[in-house]
Amino acid sequence: MNTGIGIEALEISAHLMGEQRIIYPTLIWDDNETILIDTGYPGQLPLFKEAFERVGKSLQTLSKIIITHHDLDHIGGLPSFVAHAEAPIEVISNAIEKPYIQGERRIMKFTDEVVASMDSWPPERALPFKRLLANPPAAPVNTLVADGEILPYCGGIIIINTPGHTPGHFSVYHQASKTLIAGDAMVVENGQLLGPDPRYSIDLAQANASIQKLTSYDITRVIAYHGGLFENNVNQRIAELAAQL
Repeated sequence: MNTGIGIEALEISAHLMGEQRIIYPTLIWDDNETILIDTGYPGQLPLFKEAFERVGKSLQTLSKIIITHHDLDHIGGLPSFVAHAEAPIEVISNAIEKPYIQGERRIMKFTDEVVASMDSWPPERALPFKRLLANPPAAPVNTLVADGEILPYCGGIIIINTPGHTPGHFSVYHQASKTLIAGDAMVVENGQLLGPDPRYSIDLAQANASIQKLTSYDITRVIAYHGGLFENNVNQRIAELAAQL
């Protein structure tokens, strides 16, 4: 990898809605740009500040944010990042996800059935969700990207549409490090790389089919938003998953 280019999975851990939740947003940087991929839950900005500092970066160097899709754990922190920035942050996503990120449409997984069921949830879980329904996280998307587009930053960043988890979900391939930032297209559980989680995929057949696209890339590391880093014969493992799913 070129000198001056860095990439790191940030481990963000917090007790939320009655349980411990760990996510792995990705930070990529070079001498000109600092780019964050996905922004965690609402209220986690202080945790991100600490995570940035652990890799020797200041939150105020952040220049761009890429949002892989609009689920709450990916867009929840976006308004805080934008509001607390000393210089404007460019927010990047795609046309399908944009209206959800901007708060123009309700988060898809907050279905009418889910909303109706909230009255039976424990208060510590139901109240935060009801507050979010009333005031969803939202921020403007400045730049739209398309499948196969190469962003000329930090050694090259390729957008790979991997729909299924949500209709507009995409993954990101960092060319300089041969790292796939999978978003929720895949997960890591007990040290093993797995396909999309059936519990949270809007179209599981489509999500499974999306894995086939990833076999076209030479990948040495995967960063899954849920589960973190996997780097054991990655190309072979992705080919196995594509054959199974």
